[in-house]
Amino acid sequence: MAEVITQTNLTLKLFSRGKVRDTYELPDGNLLMVATDRLSAFDVVFSQGIPYKGAVLTELTLFWLQKLQGIVRNHLISTDIPAGLPAYLHGRSMIVKKAKPIKLECVVRGYLAGSGLKEYNASGTICGIKLPPGLKNSSKLPEPIFTPTTKADVGHDLNVSEEEGAMMVGAETYSRMKELALRIYKEAANYSATRGIILADTKFEFGYDGDEIILIDEALTPDSSRYWPADKYEVGKNQPSYDKQYVRDYLEGIGWDKKPPAPSLPDEVIANTTAKYVEACEKITGKKFVMQ
Repeated sequence: MAEVITQTNLTLKLFSRGKVRDTYELPDGNLLMVATDRLSAFDVVFSQGIPYKGAVLTELTLFWLQKLQGIVRNHLISTDIPAGLPAYLHGRSMIVKKAKPIKLECVVRGYLAGSGLKEYNASGTICGIKLPPGLKNSSKLPEPIFTPTTKADVGHDLNVSEEEGAMMVGAETYSRMKELALRIYKEAANYSATRGIILADTKFEFGYDGDEIILIDEALTPDSSRYWPADKYEVGKNQPSYDKQYVRDYLEGIGWDKKPPAPSLPDEVIANTTAKYVEACEKITGKKFVMQ
């Protein structure tokens, strides 16, 4: 996507570029956040995109931000983007406040999966948190746990202990972020269950709006969350997933070394990934996703 977006009497300069999102500065000091169709897996961005992915991420984020506003304020201002901007921005863009990001990603886990499963099998812990013996792949944890990571600008995020997290952002900020992340996860998991979906884990980002901690970036999308169909859930094995795990499983299967450049994805994998994102969106929101 462009470094500069230009329309009549308005030029938007790129403010930041993530693996998936591009953010532009608006003249009033707010930001235009655009969710692209880019795919990132194992921290590598692929040359091929996933059609409609950015629109799905935006629709789900908007749904969750509205649903969770009773728990925490967020950075959303409007979805009415300035007139005259390119058509591809519609349906995948949000105008948001320029909050000050807190450099700690807030991961909440309710089930044993992914990197948490690997650590548990090796040590009986996740991020240093001792868990009961005898848990299996995809087991539900006794209680959701807060396992924050660093927010790396490049490379891999790293798990941090509670003590390290408190030192990084301050004890009061850490405590508030932990409280909010756990409350949001429980609310979202309970709602998702009514839609036939298990929210296994997810990650949030927070920032300061003045002195207040608010929810920023995306929220509870298949890019930032592990969603499983409840009717196919079975402890002891990997679950079919609505998130990027489908792509990860394909990449693991072909033996990719997880280093750039990313391999080419077959058309079937791309199409199936789009279908999974769309299905998750429709199940969670209860609305038909309009592909445009």
